[in-house]
Amino acid sequence: MNAPLPMSVARDAAGAYDRVAFATNEVAGRLAQHLATQTQGEVLFSPADRGRYATDASIYQEMPVGVFVPRRAEDVQLAIDICRDLGVPVVSRGGGTSQCGQTVGAGLVIDNTKHVRNVLELDVAGRTAVVEPGIVLDHLNAQLKKHGLWYPVDVSTSAQATLGGMAGNNSCGSRSIAWGNMVHNVRGIDAWTADGQLHRFGRFDDSTGWVRAMGEQVRAMAAELAPEIDARWPKVLRRVAGYNLDVFRNQNPRPYTADGSVNLAHLLVGSEGTLAVTRSLTLQLSELPKAKVLGVVNFPTFYKAMDTAQHIVKLGGGTLTAVELVDRTMIELSLQNPAFAPVVRSAVIGQPDAVLLVEFSGADKASLVRHLDDLVALMGDLGLPGSVVRLEDDTAQKNLWEVRKAGLNIMMSLKGDGKPVSFIEDCAVPLEHLAEYTDALTQVFRRHGSRGTWYAHASVGTLHVRPILDMRRDGAPKMREIAEEAAALVRQYRGAYSGEHGDGLCRGEWIQWQFGPRITEAFGRIKQLFDPQQLLCPRRMVDPPRMDDTRLMRFPPSYKVIPLQPALDWKPWDVQNDPATEKTTAPGTGGDPAQGYAKAVEMCNNNGHCRKFDAGTMCPSYRVTRDEQHLTRGRANTLRLALSGQLGPDGIASQAVRDALDLCVSCKGCKRDCPTGVDMAKMKVEFLHHWHRRHGRSLKDRLIAALPDYARTAARLAPLLNLRNRSPLLARLGEKVLGFSARRSLPEWKSRHFFNTPHGTASAAETLAAAKPVVLFVDTFNGYFESDNAEAALRVLQAAGYTVHVASKARPDGGHLCCGRTHLASGQVEEARAKAREVAQALGPFAERGIAIVGLEPSCLLTLRDEHLSLGLGEVSRQIASQALLLEEFLARELSAGRLDVLKEKLRPVQQRILVHGHCHQKAFDAVSPVLRLLQLIPGAQPELVESSCCGMAGAFGYEASHHEVSMQMAELSLLPAVRNAPDAIVVADGTSCRHQIHDGAGREAIHAAVLLARQL
Repeated sequence: MNAPLPMSVARDAAGAYDRVAFATNEVAGRLAQHLATQTQGEVLFSPADRGRYATDASIYQEMPVGVFVPRRAEDVQLAIDICRDLGVPVVSRGGGTSQCGQTVGAGLVIDNTKHVRNVLELDVAGRTAVVEPGIVLDHLNAQLKKHGLWYPVDVSTSAQATLGGMAGNNSCGSRSIAWGNMVHNVRGIDAWTADGQLHRFGRFDDSTGWVRAMGEQVRAMAAELAPEIDARWPKVLRRVAGYNLDVFRNQNPRPYTADGSVNLAHLLVGSEGTLAVTRSLTLQLSELPKAKVLGVVNFPTFYKAMDTAQHIVKLGGGTLTAVELVDRTMIELSLQNPAFAPVVRSAVIGQPDAVLLVEFSGADKASLVRHLDDLVALMGDLGLPGSVVRLEDDTAQKNLWEVRKAGLNIMMSLKGDGKPVSFIEDCAVPLEHLAEYTDALTQVFRRHGSRGTWYAHASVGTLHVRPILDMRRDGAPKMREIAEEAAALVRQYRGAYSGEHGDGLCRGEWIQWQFGPRITEAFGRIKQLFDPQQLLCPRRMVDPPRMDDTRLMRFPPSYKVIPLQPALDWKPWDVQNDPATEKTTAPGTGGDPAQGYAKAVEMCNNNGHCRKFDAGTMCPSYRVTRDEQHLTRGRANTLRLALSGQLGPDGIASQAVRDALDLCVSCKGCKRDCPTGVDMAKMKVEFLHHWHRRHGRSLKDRLIAALPDYARTAARLAPLLNLRNRSPLLARLGEKVLGFSARRSLPEWKSRHFFNTPHGTASAAETLAAAKPVVLFVDTFNGYFESDNAEAALRVLQAAGYTVHVASKARPDGGHLCCGRTHLASGQVEEARAKAREVAQALGPFAERGIAIVGLEPSCLLTLRDEHLSLGLGEVSRQIASQALLLEEFLARELSAGRLDVLKEKLRPVQQRILVHGHCHQKAFDAVSPVLRLLQLIPGAQPELVESSCCGMAGAFGYEASHHEVSMQMAELSLLPAVRNAPDAIVVADGTSCRHQIHDGAGREAIHAAVLLARQL
């Protein structure tokens, strides 16, 4: 659809691209050798490394020649020189979250995010910052916050989007109505052109040399094309297609510069790495708003929401900063996510078809509240009284914005091959046409047997809409047909086809449609000026491929899954869905040769939410290494590549998969935090089953797995076994023979333990007949190693008036009841299933009667709520899961029901400060807040939650010599410093591994919450 480049340029570009796309091992080898010998960066050329960088958050996949992770900016320049000499294209990449395929390509991918991510200069008075391209927006804003400043281009992916990538895409964000797009907030760019020369791009009037000459040529083009620019350029704030040729003839409703001057850095903004490679960016900062309020307007129809936006934007007197849409589909999907459901329920009234989030920001909250009053009055005038939920509390606002920011990814959580596909999702139209456009586009989807999932920057007329398509089957031709009809609507309403997410592989061909042949030819000349060898991101912006070329897609016609007989039940993912109704077929009917495992893996859409570093759990190993390989996304991609044979015939049992999952600590952070529900912990269990079946198990693995089986015997040898912790020689010998780190103490065995001590608890029959019954599930660790915890829990429950039965096997054999967690952790699924059957037989009668089953160790008790449901034991497992609660969850529930008055009266005050560290599985199942709530029953207690990720122990992980260093690095991120900084505090940690890490790393004794409660009785 684009006008052709001059023949020589087109031939050279195509030739270079094709040569690299089918690169020989010799070229790749020479490239890798030169990079390894001439730079300090990391050189990643294995099939798995290349595969992990072959995709972004789009539907595309293109295998690069290799990946380069520079350690310093100078490495980037050397890499450009090496690539130029070998004729290998350069593909710049930020967080890899692009929606349109901007960061995939057949050249050398350069990833700055690990090392080249510093703030180089900060001028607080002048409100500017100079940053390297790999820095993440949230990390920058965290540093700016203490100065009362922020960088206001607040994209929804702010926790993982880099400033370099944002500049490449000309990103916008939810609050662009107030602060503009990336192009409005960039003051200068230092960048290398393809010839390896570093240039400073800033004010045109101040430019000299090559930059000045280039600017003059572009100015001449703009003058020559003035009539075309005036006629064809979209007159909307959100327009990110093509190059910003209009810097010399502004067409944006918001001028690019405050004084009307021309800044040549703005030519690079939105160029998607095709003109230069960024060395640093000079950013214009803004004052951080001191106060915000949020009104959530509930609408009975989607059309009414869209039609109302044009009236809402007139409110606020300059304080309106956002008007964002959330549609019915996103609301319903959010309610299925345990992290988002409570937040959404607090903001909706009934079952709205859509809501608008209307934010006002300013100097003081009191004046902003009056604008909420105006919003309420407006909605009453428009026939919707009582439709506004007012959120004035800062935490409540933040939580709802987090859900909104996850919107695009939440929409991808639909199971089945039909997924919302990004290709027309950010068309921008004038606000007065928004309702008509969305209604017409809905009819387009319906004609093609699909429906759209919507959310929008309603304040600026930009719509994020993704029709549900099956890209494995007929998705590509339907995508083409829908795109052409949508384009006609955009033209009808004089909008922009690409309003926010750029061009890339998806929309490059639509540049000519938007701008016409003459402007498109000028874009080609600009590319030639900057990059005559077509070295930088070829076939983007200029000479792009067709958007529906299936050879470039993640699921091309040749994509096949290797048949697999899984050990766990993955059938809930093995479904098909109806694009028009979003209804799914019965589990197990999806046609997955891996019986649902492959489809579960493919739920990862590469959104990169796992790259975040803020509060939460995922992904702890990535937080330490910053390697794509050790990221939930990287692991999911590795599994997908392996399952589809792209990493060789070994499939899931390949070494590449083992390497990727080696540092996965099974924290389940992804189960909670991943918007598409990727559960890598469970996927790792499946992998380990197949890996060990093919490669066998080490003695260490067998010892760990069988711990519950030999614990009773080992306890009798406690004095002998505990010598290991007192003898450095034995510790070193144990490391050499078994692989347990000599630098780590092992849990201490006890001759007298909970299971060989009489407690006078109730029988099963007595408990079933009791008025206040409860079953105490005592696990291996709290039974044999830390009996004080189990005894404390028993004492607390009895003090609260409960009849307590200690869970035991239905058929006594001298052993204790076990969840099977240690077997699962080593992939021994059949052994774990046998343990689960014993649990079902013993606890089923209690669960059937609705009696709570209460546990102490999060990883064990929550196995009953999670993995047991995947072991194929049927309804009894679901009944037990519904009654399985951690001690604090149970008591918090009883407190809400008014049944803890007896316990409250018995608790004595505490004077010390209390720090609480949540176990990863507690966080994943939203079971940390009950701990805080329960501890608040103690008079004087003000428990403080340590904002920590995984402690680094993760069961056996931290005990292994091969993982000790990483384990300690995880602990040092936040947990251990927080403990050291509170030397007089009581440290509460429910996880036995967490307590062990605190003991070894900080020399402090952490206690279970049950122990603290029992102490105060």
